[in-house]
Amino acid sequence: MGRLTARTIETTKPRAKPFKLTDGDGLQLRVATDGVKTWLCRYMIGGKERQYRLPEPYGDGPGRIGLKDARGRAAEIRALARLGVDYQQRLEDERAVAEQARSAAQEAQAALERRLTVRKLFERWESTELSRVRKDGGRELSRGFGKDVLPAIGDRYADDIRRTDVMGILDAVTARGANQLANRLLSEIGQMFRFALIREIVTLDPTSLIGKRDVGGKETERERTLSESEIRALPGVIASAGLLRSTEHAIWLMLSTGARVGEVCKTRHADIDLSVGTWVIPKENAKNKHEHTVYLSSFAKRHIEALINLSGDATWLMPARRKIGDPACPRGLSAQIGDRQLAHHRRVAHTNRTKNSAHALELAGGNWTCHDLRRTSATLMGTLGVEGSVIERCLNHVEHSRIVRTYQRHDRSAEQREAWRLLGERLDLLTRAEADNVTTFQGSA
Repeated sequence: MGRLTARTIETTKPRAKPFKLTDGDGLQLRVATDGVKTWLCRYMIGGKERQYRLPEPYGDGPGRIGLKDARGRAAEIRALARLGVDYQQRLEDERAVAEQARSAAQEAQAALERRLTVRKLFERWESTELSRVRKDGGRELSRGFGKDVLPAIGDRYADDIRRTDVMGILDAVTARGANQLANRLLSEIGQMFRFALIREIVTLDPTSLIGKRDVGGKETERERTLSESEIRALPGVIASAGLLRSTEHAIWLMLSTGARVGEVCKTRHADIDLSVGTWVIPKENAKNKHEHTVYLSSFAKRHIEALINLSGDATWLMPARRKIGDPACPRGLSAQIGDRQLAHHRRVAHTNRTKNSAHALELAGGNWTCHDLRRTSATLMGTLGVEGSVIERCLNHVEHSRIVRTYQRHDRSAEQREAWRLLGERLDLLTRAEADNVTTFQGSA
């Protein structure tokens, strides 16, 4: 080395074509036509000569390299070559490793950004699925999650939730005696995580292997129906219960039609045609999302007319008392009935009720609910000889057999009208003042 000097380099001018100045030991200085000077290092590796261009141009200052440092770099490259290490290959390998590290870091960051908290997962599930498949848009489920689930695990990542976290929530619910609610929450949490599992938001369902036996216990199917003697007693207990007048008539409407409490509460005046005696339950109000026509008996029509007179609202048959423009809340109506059977429901009486009203709706056969009225309607129809398939139509149940659903599509409205007429007449007879003398005869199917 030593052929080049700083002065030689500084005084060298560019030419019409690029040329090189040789320093020795493989180090050269290339002078471009525009005067830019770059360092080249030649070395032997594997019996072949290679050339490496130093990335920094000649010069002093940041980003440049002078003669002394260039010689040092060249010596290092050639020393590595003598050891069998290709400097350029090593740089490529280092760049590849660095690129892999960058890609891994980017992927990790992207994965972190894709992770959803349980709260974000619930919001996505709610907007994507619940609002579409639930009649109430998921409002009731959202209320339950907001009370018991989200406060406990809402801010944690969904893919970090394990079975113990779910059981912690459910154990807290069962500890306050809400076993049925705990079972329902188990089902709903499972639905949310299966939604996430399908979309690869999580890799496991933390509710798997958890059964109702581990939570609220196996739920027994209710079989409660009101006997005819209880129906005879019902007008008297209703009169002493201090219910809203609209609730009194709603009870008789449910009993005489088999309609659900939510279907009654969400009835619009436009759904009723008293001139032909029909009440159409639109599909958005029906549990199975099938429109249902109820043919009103004289008994049922009487109570609908009473509700119309009590309504005072242009839209709803049973308007909400506090929220202007909304229908009555089914839970509120059910609570009116349940709270007046405290011996069975173990509820706490409202402070503005008398002590006696807490037991006013109790009947000899035990506590009863709005849905028990629907079951009673079906039972009475059967007692009166109505065919089972007609009763199912009156209840707006979907036929379980796919073959029957596909091929038996004949209209049975005349049979349904007759079934409701028989039911209404029976209720009318049972609720008369002289009903104690009524005897039931089994009808023929």
